[in-house]
Amino acid sequence: MRGVHLFVPMLHRHDAVGEHTRTLRDGLIASGVRSQIYTELPDPATVDDTRHYLEYESESEPGDVLVYQFATESAIAQWLATRPEPVVINYHSITPPEYFGPWNNGITRGQVAALGELALLAPRAALGIADSAFVAGELRRAGCGSTTVVPVAGVPDPPVEPSPGAMERLRARRHGDGQRWLSVGRLAPNKAHHHTIAALFVARQEQDPGAGLTVVGSPTEPSYAAALRRYAAELGMAEAVEFVSGVTDDELAAHYRSADVLVMLSDHEGFGVPLVEAMGHGLPVVAFDAGAVSEVLGGAGVLLARKNPRHVASEVARILADPAEVERLRRAGTERFAGLDLGKAENLLIEAVRGVSAPVSSAT
Repeated sequence: MRGVHLFVPMLHRHDAVGEHTRTLRDGLIASGVRSQIYTELPDPATVDDTRHYLEYESESEPGDVLVYQFATESAIAQWLATRPEPVVINYHSITPPEYFGPWNNGITRGQVAALGELALLAPRAALGIADSAFVAGELRRAGCGSTTVVPVAGVPDPPVEPSPGAMERLRARRHGDGQRWLSVGRLAPNKAHHHTIAALFVARQEQDPGAGLTVVGSPTEPSYAAALRRYAAELGMAEAVEFVSGVTDDELAAHYRSADVLVMLSDHEGFGVPLVEAMGHGLPVVAFDAGAVSEVLGGAGVLLARKNPRHVASEVARILADPAEVERLRRAGTERFAGLDLGKAENLLIEAVRGVSAPVSSAT
């Protein structure tokens, strides 16, 4: 094998796909395989770490394998469909376009285009790698003939320990003396942070007037992100709901350790990294049963079949009022985190892509 090269529309830091891509690249290099990350669009924070995908045309060598980190629309997909090298789809699931329809026509059209690109590339892929059985099913339905499931790479195992300074800064910022809810994920409609805000409103009215919510995530869709802030303010919770983005690993760990519960009410989850991070930090999880959520939790959290605000608030209150239940969920989450064995994900990814290496021509 001459090289395994990674293609991603844009390489972001502190992003699940970006961390996954860098982890795979670093592991390949450490195992003696040449590997470069190619992108369509540069990110100023990672531009020194990538090259434009068209540069590969002059750098290709016989025996190369090309791995595409597929999560959104990109010209890379159609370009890869024309390449002679074996292509591996490392699929991170495409958010259904209907979630963006009311908010952003551009993103909606992009998601529709991404589904078309998946239908084009999946049947020609030598292998499809998914981070859950749920996502592997999406790949097979798109026409991918060979799939394998490898948990998300790049999640620290063991979890990052927050520094005392980060914990102290969070305590100093905290409003009220009630329970602290945490929600982690991009500010995008499918993440349904508005449902969590509504549930917090009910909790403050009926159970815990001092309860607060911290939402950690980058504003993927600006209109939705702005609407979330307006919604919290209109409900009289401008100070009770804190929005945080651009956090360091240390700060993110501090948020997990200082919260009382992770509430995830997302409508579409291909894996759910925050679920894993919360379990690793011993934080109880209350989550809506969507996509791969039940698969990832493995019974270690509270799974909701419905998410009307009163039901969510009631379940959170029930758990946090019972120290024995909190401890049970902490233990179950810690055991589930260990059982996922995320430390092996990098090696499993490397084995998977090396397993489809093209033979080097005897003429070279």
